[in-house]
This record gives sequence, C-alpha cells and structure tokens, in this order.
Amino acid sequence: RAGERAMSTVNLPAASVWRIRILYDGACPFCVREARFLKRRDHAGALDLEDIAAPDFDARRYGLEQSTVEGCIHGILPDGRWVRGMEVFRRGYAAVGLGWVLAPTGWPGLRFLCDTGYAWFARHRVSLGRMLGRDCAKGRCEL
Repeated sequence: RAGERAMSTVNLPAASVWRIRILYDGACPFCVREARFLKRRDHAGALDLEDIAAPDFDARRYGLEQSTVEGCIHGILPDGRWVRGMEVFRRGYAAVGLGWVLAPTGWPGLRFLCDTGYAWFARHRVSLGRMLGRDCAKGRCEL
C-alpha cells in the first residue's frame, strides 16, 4: 500500500490495543493542535500519541532518523509497519471514527493532490505558523 514501509527493528507487544501510534512534534503548535483534536475523539484508545520533541524520544527505536520524523508526520502500525504523511491522518481519523472526513483524500486522483499538498504544508509549516502569529518552540520544527 502507498505510504507504508516495512520495519524490522520494531518489537511491539502483541497485546497492543491501539491501531496507530502517531509520532507528532510536541514543539509545533499545528501538530499539538491536531494531536489534541484526535485524542479528544479517541474514546476507544485506538491511538497512541508519542511526542518526538520529548527528551526521551529515540527515532532509531523505529528504524528512523530524528530528522526524518521531524520532516513530516509518521505513524507506527501494531504490526511494526510505518506510514507517513496524509496516510497517518487517514488512519488516525479512521481509528477515532472520523474516517469519512478524510476518505476523499485517498480516492484516485485526489490522493496525489492531497499527499502533495500535505508534503508542501509539512515543509512550510514553520513559515505558515509565523504568518499566523505562531512559532515553533526553540526552532524544533524548522525542517
């Protein structure tokens, strides 16, 4: 499937109840806002949110580099595969019962536009935040 990558370095417990672990940037106001939005709607515990700006976060645990996870959002699936970009949002929204909201972003034709649009946003989120009067803490989301 598009957006998925196999990971051989992740050893996740078989009893995990979450459907996706979202690696979000707690130093970025856009990311925090989206994480809070999803968490408020996660009544079944389907999400596991992990802050990549936390001092104890280690991207290598997932076979990734810190600069990679800071460049765009990543999600870890219970079987150890990872997804990134819009696919994380599609799966996260589906996990909390709002899959219908982002379903059109996965349709042929629209998928490319939405994935490309998110990639552009991820690259420019700092400057967009500044234009809106927001700033990433300590320049953590400069990528």
